[in-house]
Amino acid sequence: MVAAVSVQIPTDKWTGQVREVTLGATSADGGTRSRTVTVGGETTLPFLHFEGTVPNPPVVAIEIMDCYPKDWSPLLLDAWGDLLNDPAAWATKAEEYGADIIALKLQSASTEWGDTGRAEATAVVKEVLSATGLPLVIYGPGQADKDNEVLEAAAEAAKGERVALGNCEDKNYRSIVAAALAYDHLVIAGSPIDVNLAKQLNILISDMRMELDRILMDPTTGALGYGLEYSYSVMERLRIAALTGDTMTQQPAIHRVGEEAWRAKESKVNDGIPEEWGDWKKRSLLWEAITAETLLQAGSDILVLRHPESIVNVKRAISRLMQGSPEGE
Repeated sequence: MVAAVSVQIPTDKWTGQVREVTLGATSADGGTRSRTVTVGGETTLPFLHFEGTVPNPPVVAIEIMDCYPKDWSPLLLDAWGDLLNDPAAWATKAEEYGADIIALKLQSASTEWGDTGRAEATAVVKEVLSATGLPLVIYGPGQADKDNEVLEAAAEAAKGERVALGNCEDKNYRSIVAAALAYDHLVIAGSPIDVNLAKQLNILISDMRMELDRILMDPTTGALGYGLEYSYSVMERLRIAALTGDTMTQQPAIHRVGEEAWRAKESKVNDGIPEEWGDWKKRSLLWEAITAETLLQAGSDILVLRHPESIVNVKRAISRLMQGSPEGE
C-alpha cells in the first residue's frame, strides 16, 4: 500500500490589485438605476482562487443600437426580430434575458448611417434609461468628431446615472473626459492592442483629474481565429503588470466580444461555407462564446455580447469559473 504524499502547490505572491469600478447609480446615489454593477478587485490572475481573491465576477452586457443594425448577421436579426427597431424595448428584453449591463451604441450618428446629432442622442438615451434599470455603457459611432458631439449630449441626458462613455481614444479623449467629469460618469479608455499605448492613455485621462476608479480599459481584441492569441497575450501582460504594482494598468477591462465575433465570416454568413463546418447557428454561437470565454481567462471583466442565447452560455461559464471562491458561491 502506497502512503499518501502531501503536495504543496506553489503560488505567486502578488503585490498589486485590479482597481474596483462601479457602474450605475441607484436612488441612494442620486440616480435611477435598480442596481449597480462593480467589477475588478482581483488580487490574482483570472480565477486562480487558491492564489488570491476574485471578489467580483465578470459580467455580461448586451449591445443594442439606436437604429436598425443593417450590417448584422441574419441570425442576430432573427433572434431579436422587431425589437431592433425600438432601442427601449430591445433594452427591456435584454434585461429579461439576464444581461447585467446595457451597452447602447449611437450608431445613427455615423455620417454613413444617418448623421444624427445631439437631439437624437439625447432622446434615445432618455428612452433607454426609462426602459431599463440596468447600468448603461454608451458608445459613439466610432468617428472622433461625432463621438464628441453625441457622447457629450448623452452625458448630459444621463446626468447622475454613472454611465460609462466610450471610447475615449488618444485623438478625442479630452472632450469625452470633460463631459464625464461634468455629469459624474465613467469613461472607457480605448487603445490599440498594445500594453504601452493602453497605459499611456490611462495616464493622459487621469491627468485630467479623472479618478482612476472611474476608468475602464478597452485594449481592443480580435475574435476566435486570427488575432485572438495576440489579444490574449497583451491582456495577460496588462494583468501581470497590474498585479505587480503598476497603478496605470490596474483598470478593469471591457471587451466588445459580439462586434468582433459576429464580423467573422464563419459566424456572419452561411453562403459558400464548406458542409464540414456544420450547423450555422451552432457554429456562430460557439464563435461568440469561445471568444468570450477566452477573454475571461485573459482577464476581461465586462463582455459585450450580441446574441441573446450567448447571455446564458457565457454566464454559465462565469459561474463555473467562480466556483471555489467564497464570493462566487
